[in-house]
Amino acid sequence: MTEAEQVSSSTRANRLRLAGLVIIALAAGAALLPILWGSAGSTVVGAMLVAAGIVEFLAGAQRRQVKALASAAGAVTVLAGILFLFNPVAHLARFVNLIIGWLVLRSIILAITARETGGSVRTWTILSAGTDFALAAILTAGLSIGTVIVLLFGATPQLVASFAWALALSFVLNGLLQLEIAGCERDSG
Repeated sequence: MTEAEQVSSSTRANRLRLAGLVIIALAAGAALLPILWGSAGSTVVGAMLVAAGIVEFLAGAQRRQVKALASAAGAVTVLAGILFLFNPVAHLARFVNLIIGWLVLRSIILAITARETGGSVRTWTILSAGTDFALAAILTAGLSIGTVIVLLFGATPQLVASFAWALALSFVLNGLLQLEIAGCERDSG
């Protein structure tokens, strides 16, 4: 019997619920990025991604199914955060490129995860994957226009705000996914 099987459903549900709430709290922090933006912008984002990734990784370890995939999504988020922390990005276009890469990779992992799950968890996983992919596409489209703006005028508050809201929305959907998994775990116990 594995450790996850030994842990009661209610304990797993509580851990997953806490993970969801922590990630949603991080989403609130991401929404405040335009206020916090400055020389520490990539450090703040890096720390948020590492924190969210660790929480998602640990939540993935609580799952009965798709543990490896669920944890992989968290690991990718941690990796993106580490890239920001150890390689601070001053130019917004490069900064956004890293986020686009993270969103695309995470959406692929979540899409594969969705194929292995069912019911409402599948629905929320597809929603999360689709949102991350759509956010990557929106940021990519905005980047081409935004790159010219950044080159001419620097990082504008509107550009930073659009990036911050993309990050916050991804975190919110991830947090809601964790809460749905917690509810299913509670119901199965």
